[in-house]
Amino acid sequence: MSATEGGSVLHQWLESDRCGESCPENSTGEEPEQSPLRRRFRSKVLARFPESVEGQPFDQDAVNMLCLPRGLSFRTRPEPPHFHSFLITREDFTRTYGFALIFYEQVRSAQVCASMQTLLSLHHVQNQVQTEVPGQTGSSSASSSSSMDSLCSSVEDPDPDSKHAPPPGGYDFSVDPLYVSKALCLLAPLPFVGACRSFLSQLHRAVMADSSPPLPLESYIYNILYEVPLPAPGRSLRFQGVYEPIVCQRPGPAELPLADFPLGQVFSLLGLDNAIQVFTCTLLEMQILLFSQDVQRLMTVAEGLSTLLFPFQWQHVYVPILPASLRHFLDAPVPYLMGLQSREGADRRALELPQEANLCFVDLDNQCVELPEDFPQFPHKQELLQELSEVLQSSSSCLGSPGSLRHSSLPCSPAAPRRTCPDLQDQQNGNLRLNQDAILELLQRNETLERLEALTRRTGVSVARVDALSQRLEDERLDAMLNVRIREVFAARFISMFSDYEAFVIHSCPDLQTWLTARENMHNFDKASFLSDQPEPDLPFLSRFIETQMFASFVDNKIMSQWEEKEPLLRVFDQRIQKNRLYQQRAPSSSQRLSQLHQAGKTHRLIMLFIFLPFPSFYISQAVEQRCLKLDHTAVLPHLLNMRIGQGRFSPGFFPTLQPNVLKAPPGNRALLAPELHGILEWDHGSQRPLKPPKKSASVSCLKQLHEARTLSLRQPKLSDLSPAVIAQTNWKFVEGLLKECRIKTKRMLVAKMGREAVELGHGDALITGLEENTLLVSLCDLLERIWSHGLLVKQGKSSLWSHLLHYQAREERLAQKFWLVSSVGCLVLVGLFRHVQLMSEIRTDVGRARAWIRLSLEKKTLSQHLKQLLSRHGLSKKLYKRYAFLRCEEEKEQFLFHLLSLNAVDYFCFTSAYSTVKIPYRVAIVPMKKLSNSLLTSNPWVCVSGDQRDSGVRQIPKNLLEMGFECLNLGKLTTVQIGHDNAGLLANWLVDCVLVRNEITGHTYRFPCGRWLGKGVDDGSLERVLIGELLLPGGGEEETLSSITAKGNKPTAGQIQDAVGEVVNNMIKHFHKPEKEGSLTLLLCGENSLVTALEQLFYHEKAVSHLDSIDRMGDLRDQDQGRCSLGRYVQAIGSSSQSVGKDGKLQRLVCLGTRDRVLALWLPLLADCPVTPQFYEDGALLRDRAAVRSLSEVLVTLHEFPVTLEASLVKGIRL
Repeated sequence: MSATEGGSVLHQWLESDRCGESCPENSTGEEPEQSPLRRRFRSKVLARFPESVEGQPFDQDAVNMLCLPRGLSFRTRPEPPHFHSFLITREDFTRTYGFALIFYEQVRSAQVCASMQTLLSLHHVQNQVQTEVPGQTGSSSASSSSSMDSLCSSVEDPDPDSKHAPPPGGYDFSVDPLYVSKALCLLAPLPFVGACRSFLSQLHRAVMADSSPPLPLESYIYNILYEVPLPAPGRSLRFQGVYEPIVCQRPGPAELPLADFPLGQVFSLLGLDNAIQVFTCTLLEMQILLFSQDVQRLMTVAEGLSTLLFPFQWQHVYVPILPASLRHFLDAPVPYLMGLQSREGADRRALELPQEANLCFVDLDNQCVELPEDFPQFPHKQELLQELSEVLQSSSSCLGSPGSLRHSSLPCSPAAPRRTCPDLQDQQNGNLRLNQDAILELLQRNETLERLEALTRRTGVSVARVDALSQRLEDERLDAMLNVRIREVFAARFISMFSDYEAFVIHSCPDLQTWLTARENMHNFDKASFLSDQPEPDLPFLSRFIETQMFASFVDNKIMSQWEEKEPLLRVFDQRIQKNRLYQQRAPSSSQRLSQLHQAGKTHRLIMLFIFLPFPSFYISQAVEQRCLKLDHTAVLPHLLNMRIGQGRFSPGFFPTLQPNVLKAPPGNRALLAPELHGILEWDHGSQRPLKPPKKSASVSCLKQLHEARTLSLRQPKLSDLSPAVIAQTNWKFVEGLLKECRIKTKRMLVAKMGREAVELGHGDALITGLEENTLLVSLCDLLERIWSHGLLVKQGKSSLWSHLLHYQAREERLAQKFWLVSSVGCLVLVGLFRHVQLMSEIRTDVGRARAWIRLSLEKKTLSQHLKQLLSRHGLSKKLYKRYAFLRCEEEKEQFLFHLLSLNAVDYFCFTSAYSTVKIPYRVAIVPMKKLSNSLLTSNPWVCVSGDQRDSGVRQIPKNLLEMGFECLNLGKLTTVQIGHDNAGLLANWLVDCVLVRNEITGHTYRFPCGRWLGKGVDDGSLERVLIGELLLPGGGEEETLSSITAKGNKPTAGQIQDAVGEVVNNMIKHFHKPEKEGSLTLLLCGENSLVTALEQLFYHEKAVSHLDSIDRMGDLRDQDQGRCSLGRYVQAIGSSSQSVGKDGKLQRLVCLGTRDRVLALWLPLLADCPVTPQFYEDGALLRDRAAVRSLSEVLVTLHEFPVTLEASLVKGIRL
C-alpha cells in the first residue's frame, strides 16, 4: 500500500528560488513559464506496507513515476478520482503489476498554501512584465495567469478564454482552499485489475464519506495484504471490501493464462482493422509506440496485445507507461513496446522521434495508426475480422453500440469524453427513450416495491446499492467471458498455423548442457521445409515471423522440454494441438452426422452433441461463467486489529495516517498480493497451504541464461536509476548488442548463400529460397536503420540512414563550391549511387530510398565500402551523433564494417528482383567475328533483350554502330537476347561472335554467345537467333565453358552423348529443388551444355532438321498413334511461326516445347522407329540403337513431374 504526496517539495522549491539558489532537480515540471497550478512537482512515497519483502526490493523511484505519471499537481477545485494500472519489469524479467487511484485532498499546511500564493503572485508579475516588453505577444496568457480559476483549469479545458473562466482575481490562501493530488496504490504479482480497482474505489469512498466505515481502514488493508489467499488455479475467491464483496478468479491448468484487462476496450479504441495491423506489428517484433492522454488506455492496449500473443511471449523492451523523464529510452535501437502519455493539445507532427523507419505509431485518442513500410498482412485477415466482428457484436454490452465495431481505419474524434449523457448512452446501447411519466405511473401502487422500500428502511440497505453491486458483478462476468472468446479466436489461429510445428523442430544434442553450449551456432528449426509446407498467401508473414525472437524462444522451450518440465504456455499449447487433432479425427462429415442423428439413440445423441460444439472455446467460456456464478472459496472477513485507543480516527475527506505497528507482515504470509508468489502456488480448500512455494524448475534459469546470452541488446530500462553512469552503461550494452546482431545476421546471410561450401564447412543444409533471402535482407535494412538512429542528434525525415546520406551530399557539394576541391573516387562513386536512387521517382519515401540504396550497394558489392566512406567524415559524425552512439565507437564500427565486407563473397540480386517498376538504363554491345564487318552491313539490325520480369521490345540498332543504349522498366535478371536483321541490301549477312548487355545501375554485364551467321544462304539460313546469356564475373576473364561434347571438331561417342543428356536432366531436376543454386532454367534448356546442345549431337544437326521437315509429307505416319500426330502438329506450328528462323532455331523451339508439354520423351522412340530413319543414319548411329533410345526416353520422363515455364522469347509467334 503506497500513498504519494509532495507539499514539502513545493515549499523547498520556493525557498530555493527566494535565496537565488538552483531549484531541486526534477522538482517541478519541464515548463516553468506555466502557472504553478499547472506545473508538475516531484512526488514521494509517504508510507508503504509491508515495509520490506525478502528478495523483493521496493523500487521507490519507479513507483513514484508510475503512480503519478505526470507528477504531483495542485488545484483549487478537486477533480474526480482517476484509476490506472501500471507495470514494473525488473532486469530479471519478472513483472509486478501496480494499480493506482489518484484523488485530490485539501492541503492543511498553511506553509504550503502560502508558498503557492507567493508563486502565483511571482508568476503573475512575470507575465505582466513580459507583456510590456516591445515585440512580445502573450497578453492572453498574462490575463489568464491572473485568473485563479483559469490557472487551475484541467487538461480537458485548457482554453483560458472559455466561458467557465471567472473574472481575474488573486489567490488568497486564507479564503480559497488548495488541493493536492494523492495516490493509493496496490502492487500485485498478477493482473487482478477488477478486484484491485474495486478495493481502491471502496477505500476512497470510505475516506470521502460523511460517516466512518464499519471498521478502521487498517483492518481492510491488513485483510487484503495478509489474509486473502491467492485463488487456486481454476477456482474463484470472494473477499470483503469496505462496503461490498469482491470476486476474483484464476484460469485452470488447461486454460489460457490470467488476463484481466478488457480486450473489448482494445478493439473499441483501435477499431478492428487497426487492431489486427498493430497485432501483426507486435508479432513481427517491430518498434511499437502507443500514444494517448489516458495512461490506462496505454496499459490496456499494451497488455491486450501481449495477451493475444499466446503461445508466444514478447521478448524485448516492454514499458506500457513511459514516464516523461525517461523519454530518451525511445532512442533504444531495439524492438520495443512502449506507451507515451501525450499532453493536452499535443500535435503528432511536433513529436520528434529518434527512429521511425520500423516504427508502428498508434494514436489511441484519434484511432489512427502509422504502419511501417513493406508490411505483410496477417494470414486470412478478412476471415479473422469477420470472426472477431461476430464475437464483439454478440457482446455489444461491453463495447457500446454495434456501430463502433467497424473494419475501417478512419480517424474518429480525439479522446471521447469521460462523462456521457445518460439518455445519449441509452440510445447508443440500442434502447428506446421511454416516457418518464409513464414509467412513474407504472411503478406507483406496486405492492412488491412498497414492501421492498419498507424493508430497506428498516435494515438501512439501499436498493440502488444492491442493484449497482449486481450490475458490477454482471459486467465483470461479461467482460471475463468476452476476454476468453477473443483470446480463443487468436489461439485457434495459431493452433491451425503451427499444428505440425513439432515435425520441423531439430533435436540434435544428447543433453541439455551440450545444447546450451552450442546453441548459437545451431539450427533448431527447419524453416525451409516448414515454409514449403504452408499455403503460398501465408508465406510473406510466416517467413518473417519465424525469424523473430519470440518464435526462437518458443522453439527453445520445446527443445528444452525433453530434459526439463514444459513451460506453462507451451504445455497448454501442445495440449490444445493434441485435442484439436483428436477432435478432427472424431468429427464425421455432414452427411454422416445427419444419418447418425436419425438412427442413433439417446446415448449416441449425447456423444454427437460433444462433437458438434465448437472446440474448445465453448467449454472454457462455460468454466469461466461457472466460476463467476458459483464461488469456490470465501476469504476471512476483515476484523478489528489490536490497536490502541485513539488510533484509527476518522476524518472525512482526509486519508488517515495508517498505524505501521498493526500492518506488519505476519510470519508465513502467502496472500493475494504477496509479490514472491508469481502465480505458482496451488492449494485446495480442504488442504493446508504450503509454507514455501515450490522451487522454480531448472528450465526457468536456463531460459533466463539463454535470453541474456542471445539478446544482449534487449536491455529492459531501469526506471529507478537515471545517473549518467547507468545511462552510459545501458548505451554500451546497446552497442554490444547491435554488433552481435550484425555478426549473426551477416553470418546467416553468408552461410545461406554459400551452398555446398557451407555444408562442407559444417553449417548444415544451406538451402535458401527467394522469400527467405528477402526476409533476411529486410532484417538487415532494419538493423542498419537502428544502428544509424542510435544516439542521433539531427535527422531529416523518417530514415536516419538517408538523412546521413543527405548531410554527406550537402557537405561534399558545399566543399566543392567553396574550396574547388576534387572529391576522391570513393566519394564520387558514393554520391553517384546516391543520386541514382534520388532520381527513382517510383520510390516516394525516405525509408524506401534508404532500403533501395542498401539493396543496390549490396548487389554491387560496395555496401561496406560506401558505408566506410560515409563514416570517414568524422566532423559530420560528431555533428549528427552523440558521443555514446554506435557510429562513434571506433573499434565496434570497424568490426561492423568487416562483417558487412564478408557479404561480398556471394552474389545478390536484391535490388534487381525487388524494384520491378524502376526505369533502368541498359547498354548493348555487339561483338562481330571480324573487325569492321559491321561497317559494311546494309541490312537494318535489331535486338530485343529479355529478363525474368519482362522484355525490352524490339530496339533498332543504328547502322555502322556496334553499341547502343536505351532505357526501360527493370527487366530483372537477363536471360535471352533476340538479334536479327531484315536482310536488306547486298551485304546483309552478319557474322556475330556475341552480344554484351550491361545494366548501368547495378553494373552487371551479361554475355550472350552466338558465333553464327545471320543471313540467307549462309549457315542454316536464319535471319534471327535467340541467344542465351550468362552473367560475367566482375574483373574476371571470360572462362571457357564448352565441354568436349560441344567443342568444334570433336565427334562425341554414343556414351558421351548419353552421359551429356543424363547430366543435363540431373541439373534441371536440381534446379527445381534449388533454383537459386542451379541457375536459370532457360540456360539449362538452351545455353551451353544444355538439353538442346546434347540433343543436337544426338540428331547430328542438319539431318535431324531435314527429317523433321519431311514428316508432314509422310501420310503413312500421320494417324498411327498420338505421338506422331503431336509431333507433326508441333513441327507445322514451328515452321509457320517465322520464316526468318533457321533450322537450329526451329530445333531449339521444338525441344523446349516438347519438354514443357511432356511429349519429348515420346518423340525419341517414334523417330527411332520411323521408316525413313535408316535413310539418314548409319548403322552405328545412336538413334538407331533402340535400347539406347529407350534409355534416353526414360531419363527424359523424369522431367514430367516438374512444371516447365518457358521464356516468351523462346515460343514467340508459335500457335498450337
